[in-house]
Amino acid sequence: MVENVAVSQPVAQPTGFSKRKLWNQGAKVLIWGSAILTCVLLAFIIGYIFYRGVPYLSWELLTSQSSYVKKTIGILPNLMNTLYIILVAMVIVLPLGTGAAIYLTEYATNKKLVKLIEFASEALTGIPSIIFGLAGLVLFSEMFGLKQGILAGGLTLVMMVLPVIIRTTQESLKTVPNAYREGSLAMGASKWHMVRTVVLPNAVDGIVTGCILSIGRIVGESAALLFTAGFGLVLNDFFTALESSSATLTVALYVYASERGETNVAFAIAVILMTLTLILNFSANYAAKKLKN
Repeated sequence: MVENVAVSQPVAQPTGFSKRKLWNQGAKVLIWGSAILTCVLLAFIIGYIFYRGVPYLSWELLTSQSSYVKKTIGILPNLMNTLYIILVAMVIVLPLGTGAAIYLTEYATNKKLVKLIEFASEALTGIPSIIFGLAGLVLFSEMFGLKQGILAGGLTLVMMVLPVIIRTTQESLKTVPNAYREGSLAMGASKWHMVRTVVLPNAVDGIVTGCILSIGRIVGESAALLFTAGFGLVLNDFFTALESSSATLTVALYVYASERGETNVAFAIAVILMTLTLILNFSANYAAKKLKN
């Protein structure tokens, strides 16, 4: 007696399944292609800048100042002016932005006002920097009578960076669990003691990261400083530079590239700026990881 053996037939896949699979594969190819293209473009830009700029970097360029009499070019004044303007901007914006974020997150009770301020902060981060330069020119130079220099430029950068500090600090404070706050208050701590000893230590990684990234934006800013800090290429001490025309590295790059035709010097400055930006970004990531532990 021969038993009938049923032969299994292959199950036909629905037409919709094959279309979805095709779309998924196509989307995956586009995503990978976009990622590879972005990396290639970034590597090309960085590589080209280093290729053009590194041969013209020298100790003399970094440690001297430009002189028409001696026919020399140096960017030491621009390096110092960049450090000066970072110092002025961060000394003002750090306590101001952090304090505003703490108030909005921990103390403010009017939720509508908080949302309005948050919306205004986010809107200010999208405004072109040259508009901040015009506002700083009108406000600090014309109304307050400040001369072009590090002080006017630093105050202009405070207006630019303040919304970033506020928003990054707020987001860091919001990541702290409410249970920490409630536990501290339940043990009899005051509101400020709870914020100072519980909330801020647990949010310090995000705050530090936001500050480092803000320094990166200050280092790379030029449009806002053209109107307020000036084009001066002379080496001044800190107090003299506050109200003397003082070009930062980015402004000096513009001057050498467009007005003096020194393209090689401009690329050398670009290498320095690129290196500083990479260092600041890696520092932000490193600080965030170390402070979380």
